[in-house]
Parts: sequence; C-alpha cells; structure tokens
Amino acid sequence: MSVDSPQPNLSKEPPAWRGWALLAAALLGTFLLGLLATSIVQRREEARPQPPLVPVKPLETDSSKWGVSFPREYDSYRRMVDDTTTTRYGGSVPRDYLQETPANVILFAGYGFAKEYRQARGHVYAIEDVTHTKRLAPSTPATCWTCKSPDVPRLMAQMKPAEFYKRPFDSLKGQITHPIGCLDCHKPNTMELTITRPALIEALARQNRKLDQVSHQEMRTLVCAQCHVEYYFRGPGKYLTFPWDKGTSPEAIDAYYQAAGFSDWTHAVSKTLMIKMQHPDYEVYSTGIHAYRNVSCADCHMPYRTEGGVKFTDHHVQSPLLNIANSCAVCHRWSEEEIRQRVYAIQDKVKEGRGRAEHTIAEAHLDIAAAMQAGAGDEELKPARELVRQAQLRWDYVAANNGMGFHSPVECTRILTAAVDLAGESRLATARTLARHGVTRPIAYPDVSTKEKAQALVKQFVDGPPPKLLPAAEPQARGRVTP
Repeated sequence: MSVDSPQPNLSKEPPAWRGWALLAAALLGTFLLGLLATSIVQRREEARPQPPLVPVKPLETDSSKWGVSFPREYDSYRRMVDDTTTTRYGGSVPRDYLQETPANVILFAGYGFAKEYRQARGHVYAIEDVTHTKRLAPSTPATCWTCKSPDVPRLMAQMKPAEFYKRPFDSLKGQITHPIGCLDCHKPNTMELTITRPALIEALARQNRKLDQVSHQEMRTLVCAQCHVEYYFRGPGKYLTFPWDKGTSPEAIDAYYQAAGFSDWTHAVSKTLMIKMQHPDYEVYSTGIHAYRNVSCADCHMPYRTEGGVKFTDHHVQSPLLNIANSCAVCHRWSEEEIRQRVYAIQDKVKEGRGRAEHTIAEAHLDIAAAMQAGAGDEELKPARELVRQAQLRWDYVAANNGMGFHSPVECTRILTAAVDLAGESRLATARTLARHGVTRPIAYPDVSTKEKAQALVKQFVDGPPPKLLPAAEPQARGRVTP
C-alpha cells in the first residue's frame, strides 16, 4: 500500500521589503516628475515678459526710467562703465588694433580704418566712441548712428528710416544722446523682446522669415543681430542694408556685392575696389556649434544670475571669459582655468591663420603697386586685383568678427585658408605681369613694422609721390610685412 507524500507549499509570501521598495520608487518617480514639471513651468516663466511695475512711456530712451522697475537688470547694465577689463583678444579696453597689427594699415590704405581702429568699449560708451573716432568725415551719413542709441528708433518713428539715413551725421548730434539701452531690444509696455531696426526686419522678410514665428530663444540672438552683422549703405540715400539675399557666408556676400556693383573704397596702394566687412558676428555664430545646440548670444554674454532668490538676466554684456561660472560652466563641467585655456588654444590657432593672411594680402597690394610702377596697365592687373579683393573680403569676414574666431573656429579656419590661397594666386599673377615688364627680382618691400611707419607709407601713396618699390640694379634682401 502506497502512502501519499506531502506536497510542498508553492504559494510563498513576497518579502515585506518589496512593497516598501515599490513605494519608494513610486515616490521618487513622482518627485522627479515634479522637478521636471517645475523646470518646465520655470522655463516658461523665464520666457514670459514681465511688465514693468512703473509704466514706461512709449519710445522712452532713458534706460534709468526702465531701471525703476528692473533695478537688478539696470545695475548690471551700468557695470559696463568699467572699460578696464581685458581678455587675451577682447575685453572693454579700447585696444588699438592698428598698433597691435600694423599690417592692417596697409590693408585699409585710403580708408578710415587705416586712421583709427579701436576695440569698442561697450554699449554704454556707444555715443562717446562714435563721435570721437577719427573715421568721421563731413560726408559721413546719419546711417552711422543706427546701432548706437535708442534715440534712433524714436527718430525713425518721426521721420521714417529712409529720411533718417540720408541726413548728415552731424545734423543729429543734439538729438541722439542716450547710449544703447533698454528700448533697443524691449517693448516698453510688456518688456517683450523686439526688433527695432528696419534692416534686420527687411533682410528676414526677403528670406521669407516672419518674426511672429520666431521663438523666444531665437529672439535672444536676433536682438543682437540687429547690429552685430555685416551691412552696407545702399545707394545715394545710404540706406542701411544687410547683404544676405544670396546667403550669409563670405562667398554669398561677395556674390551679392559683385551683382550690386558695390565697393566701399579704392585701395590707395593697389587701386583695387575694396569691401570693408563690418562685424559679421551673427553670420559666423550661425555656423558654429553653439548655434547648432540652440545656445543664444544672451546665454553666454548675458547669462542668468540669482540674487536673493530672484533669477534675472545679467545685462552686463561682456566676454564670457570674464564670467565663466555663469556662462561657460553652466554646460561645460571643467574648471574655470581649463575652460579659459581651451578657449585661448582655439583663438591662438585662428590668430595664427589670420596673421598669415594679413601679411600675404598686404604684400599682394604692394606687388600690384610695384607692377604699376613697372608700367602695367589696369587690364593687365585686373585678375590680380580681383583675387586680392576676394582674399581681403574673406580675411576681414574673420578679422572684423568679435571673439577671434571662437564662435565658429572650423568655419573661420576654412575662410582664412581661402584668403591665403587667393592672396597667393594674386601675387603669382602679379609676378607674371612684372616678368612681362622685365622685373624678375623681388620688389623692395618697405618697413611697416609699426603703426607709425605703416601710416607714413600710406600717406606717401595718398599724397604722393609713392615710394619706389622696384628692385635696384643689384639684388636686394627681401623684406617681409610684419603681421
């Protein structure tokens, strides 16, 4: 007879800790979701304009009146009066670019930038700096006021942009008194970011871009793009225009100017029709990694700050290297010194390429001048002049840009490489022309190792007679244009 063996009990109670673990996980998940929701709400609130507590008049140009409702923003704005800060390639000190790089005097020979070219001190000095520059002349149009003051949109509302542009610069001196400020970027009643300069609105319209479809984050860049761009004065009315119709690369801008038949001046040394790039910061930034990652100009140059639990935008517009903790370190988790050295390493490399382009282009201009002295005519020199024009436009696209190429180092390096190549082709074309006129020895390059020597040389070309550049009967040691 068989005896049934007892069956094991398979219904085992779960351990008590499992329920507590599930509860803890649920609580943690709820907490994290709460943090996410709070962050989303906070970001939305940051993007939402905060109306002023004390009403601001329409077209109010005095930023201190706005500061009554926004004292933290106004206090940080006023800190730009400090014009002593420096970084390796920037800061607020009015450094003399011609003193640092005498070759620039040769590159801008016959133009105002060969007389004076200094680093801007900051927004609060915009009026003072523009009225004291040696580049002003009796023929300077009011267009040069466009980016210097919130009084400009006020005057444009009164007289229309076209009328404003064609007036003489000096005629508006008494009416433009406030430096760049709140009205340039904000609507007085809501503090919403806005575009106040017609040139940007018109350029975007020609690209079929509508401002009402632009995000708040993009507006934090576009308000800067009102002024930190390449532009020119179109036609006899000197109408401010952005040459973006074919694109924003130097090649596209060059093609635009070629089609328009536009030039800024005739080079005093080579007699080449030249273009002066202004400061295409927006165009260069648009090709860089920060633009790709949707990082705005304000994120780096006007980062958020917190005081007493209040979060606000720092209106002390400056180099991020002077405020690494609030700008770069928000995303880049390295030490401040490592961040600084990484930036400098990039800038140093761009500076090296820029220097090579500068002295090659300067010598290309002098080569053409020597060919003229040898008897070469305009038709013979046309290819060399076209090449040096293209080379200098590309060099200046990088050189006139703030940040020493950091906003887009790969693109800047590509452009400088093209500039060196084009300048070399220009010099080769001129060498062949010189050879046809019996000149086969190197020309005698003048000493332009200092700003003063370079300006004295340019004065000879402007006032005459120009220095003799053709080699003497006996071979001479070849000089170099100092970058």
